[in-house]
Amino acid sequence: MEQGADGAAVARLAELDDAALPAGAVTVAVEYSTVNYKDGLCMSASGSGLVRRYPHVPGIDFAGVVEASEDARYRPGDRVVLTGWRVGEAHWGGYATKARVKAEWLVPLPAGLSTKQAMAVGTAGFTSMLAVMALEEHGLRPDQGEVLVTGAAGGVGSVAVAILAKLGYSVAAVTGRPETEGYLRDLGAARIIPRAELAETVPRPLETEIWAGCIDAVGGAMLARVLGQMKMDASVAAVGLAGGSALPGSVVPFLLRGVNLLGINSVFQPYARRVAAWERIARDLPMDKLEAMVRVAPLAEAPALGAAILKGDVQGRVVIDVNA
Repeated sequence: MEQGADGAAVARLAELDDAALPAGAVTVAVEYSTVNYKDGLCMSASGSGLVRRYPHVPGIDFAGVVEASEDARYRPGDRVVLTGWRVGEAHWGGYATKARVKAEWLVPLPAGLSTKQAMAVGTAGFTSMLAVMALEEHGLRPDQGEVLVTGAAGGVGSVAVAILAKLGYSVAAVTGRPETEGYLRDLGAARIIPRAELAETVPRPLETEIWAGCIDAVGGAMLARVLGQMKMDASVAAVGLAGGSALPGSVVPFLLRGVNLLGINSVFQPYARRVAAWERIARDLPMDKLEAMVRVAPLAEAPALGAAILKGDVQGRVVIDVNA
């Protein structure tokens, strides 16, 4: 990414010398990255306030092989994955064949998980697993009833549906795209909820108790509506704001039903929590379902894909092959 004469950021492919890489203890030969909503923001003409200095290399995730390390925790040849830590925003990211980062930002790739699969998961899937873990830690069990996933055809939602279904939950998937119904059922959704049914708030702060848990990627009016439909002492894991950052609701669900609203911050999770989440991903995410939600694209397509994800036009997960 570079800034043009008019101050707007422009994405282009360029060759850089290794000396241009930022400071860091570990140099990684990147094999794959991916496309997230935040990548789309970083590649927009303004950088959306996330990118402060140019030139810049976007890509908030990457997976690859350690090429050189000044830290005893990693040796050349180790397979690693990185999500978060504002890489791709404040620090050069994964849309390049090499990256240099702090050792503590990396996680060893679990056995049996390839670098391509790791990026099929990416920040979206990592966030989904953190949400599932948080719901479980607040008492969610498969026998308690339906679990709602909003924004279900997106990256976070798709992985959440697949994980929850494998763990034995009955999943209700919310989508505004009727053409994704077959895709969501193949991932394991038991019921499809049209987005219009939950898109607006209602005057009553409490409705009939429906959901035993929820992973919400939408926010806004939909989150407010869902909170009023949660069962007693149930929890909502909030992972996104595709529908807006405002919460036009009431505190009544929290006070009269003991509903929990759990914020999921995937960017600054501690190392032990990251390792635990990736181990759960390797164990609890059905890899056949993962393959069904992924397509691979070359690095040159990243800017167009970034624009598409901002419009909600990307289904599932897109893996970027930085060497293609």
